[in-house]
Amino acid sequence: MPPEGYHVVRSHIRRNPRPRGKKMSGWMIAGLIAAIWLWGQVFGFGSEETTDHPASPRPAASTPASR
Repeated sequence: MPPEGYHVVRSHIRRNPRPRGKKMSGWMIAGLIAAIWLWGQVFGFGSEETTDHPASPRPAASTPASR
């Protein structure tokens, strides 16, 4: 008779399998990341509307100064 939590398989004593929780597979995680990225590409995350000051054009450093 095997100890509690064990069973016999072909004259070997094996530990009983533990119940597994719901784990996310690698494909599920990759799909969620792709969906979030796609959502950001299509609809954006709203960062453009939160700018308070408009961007002013500035000349590049290599542009010669006019006199």
